[in-house]
Amino acid sequence: MSAFENATKFFHACESLEGWAGCKEYVAPGAAFTAQCDPLAGVTTVEAYTQWMEGVGKGPLAGCRYELHSAAWDEAERTALFFATFIGRHDGDGGPVPPTHNQTRSHYVYVLTMDAGGKVEKMCKIWNSHWALKELGWG
Repeated sequence: MSAFENATKFFHACESLEGWAGCKEYVAPGAAFTAQCDPLAGVTTVEAYTQWMEGVGKGPLAGCRYELHSAAWDEAERTALFFATFIGRHDGDGGPVPPTHNQTRSHYVYVLTMDAGGKVEKMCKIWNSHWALKELGWG
């Protein structure tokens, strides 16, 4: 399987809320995670991010979904890009406030750098969390 195929499978597994159990086969041990947004400030590994996504998507934003708009592969940099929209409504338990029943349609990009074995070794999420949290009524 090519590195881009693995990256694509990882993206869909993560966004389908499969958590670490559904994502780990596509990820190199100790893969690093970065994002410049407050909700993910303490998340430093891809494993922790997949767990965070699963928790949010099966808790306060249960029933959330995503729409993939574009995917690209840069062979020279061994990097995959996925541009999508997250759609979620705060109807479930959890979150920083009681259910608001507000919805967000939040754009984001995954930047996945793949190792020589075709697995995710670094992930960067580009996301305007402030916008999403405001739409949800969380901030």
